[in-house]
Amino acid sequence: MQLRKMFFVLALPCVLAACATEGGFNTEQALTVGAGLAQAALLDKGSVQQAASEAAQEMDAQNEILGPNTEYGRRLDKIVAGLDTSGDIDFNFKVYKSDELNAFAMPDGTVRVFSGLMDAMPDDQVRAVLQHEIGHVRLNHSYDQMRKQLLTSSAFNAVASVGGTIGDLTSSQLGQIAYAFINSRFSQSDELESDAFAVKALHRMGEDPAAMKRAIQTLQQKAGAGGGFLSSHPSNEARSKNIETTIKKLK
Repeated sequence: MQLRKMFFVLALPCVLAACATEGGFNTEQALTVGAGLAQAALLDKGSVQQAASEAAQEMDAQNEILGPNTEYGRRLDKIVAGLDTSGDIDFNFKVYKSDELNAFAMPDGTVRVFSGLMDAMPDDQVRAVLQHEIGHVRLNHSYDQMRKQLLTSSAFNAVASVGGTIGDLTSSQLGQIAYAFINSRFSQSDELESDAFAVKALHRMGEDPAAMKRAIQTLQQKAGAGGGFLSSHPSNEARSKNIETTIKKLK
């Protein structure tokens, strides 16, 4: 994902020895390499959400936001009005100006969609993608992923080792963590679970749950097998079958 160059430069210090492909993570190895039990103990849900909120502020400052008075902002408001955001997390939505076909959600309820994705599909498919991202938050996938990024962050471990907290991280360090989070991969089971979450939510709202499948097909046509939203997800065939099975169970 192409955020500003700053994020590309800051992304490098991840402790790669503790990371694996397809969302895999060796917690024991991470603790040995750099985190430690004291650091891990600091990362309760509230602390991770705080890190996400502060990282989101840094990202917003470094990217062009298409606000509520723009065509994209008005369209997003219309789409969001039909989303299921019930629960104890206050979701907030914004559009980044970018050609990327992507969207992401952070554990504090930050949801960002790229204008390129909105250009690529109609409202019902954008709604399905955003509901999928909300699923990652509701199912704690985003929390787990952000926590992993903090555990493998040399910046966080340096701060925590001298008794510091999330609030002691600098803006550039938060940018590093944000970039690593956005470019990390959820596991295949997480992605399939979030697809199913979106299908069920769309059904409850009276929307067409098959929009989730159509969104994947649209992105495949626009971006091929990889890129943006599809690059860190299971095969399109596996996702489509999972969506079809979930829809059948709703009937």
